[in-house]
Amino acid sequence: MNRVTGRDISIRGDAMMNEEHYRKLENMMHSAPIVNLVGARVKIGEGSAEITLPVKRELFHAAGALHGSMYFLAMDNAAFFAVNSLVEDVFVLTSTFNTYFLRPVSGGTARAVGRVVSASRNQFVAESVLYDEDDREIARGSGVFVKSGIALAPEIGYA
Repeated sequence: MNRVTGRDISIRGDAMMNEEHYRKLENMMHSAPIVNLVGARVKIGEGSAEITLPVKRELFHAAGALHGSMYFLAMDNAAFFAVNSLVEDVFVLTSTFNTYFLRPVSGGTARAVGRVVSASRNQFVAESVLYDEDDREIARGSGVFVKSGIALAPEIGYA
């Protein structure tokens, strides 16, 4: 039973089918040009995702810390992939995403942990928390995600 949707996960197939879906989603993220540019990686499970992002000087703002757009990239992707782990037929879209910046980071690896907190037939709410290398919370966010008409297919990296 899925803790968020309340539905029997056997409807989606056995555990191997779910794992295959998660790996295809991971491949989809890793094939995105922006992800390759910044070096982010993802690990996906049922209703959850974890993004790691190397904090490197090329991604800094003028004051010498990671630019806020990278915070957003990590947290939005963590929440997005947590949601898409529950949707096996189409790409989901971020409808809204609120971000709260708590502290700067200028080294190590940032880690965003996303999870689905509410799900209906076509709309999902997910949250994510961004941590620095010492597991201090540096940002948090939450958003609304909706199903799109874009099929999950090899053409978009879902392979």
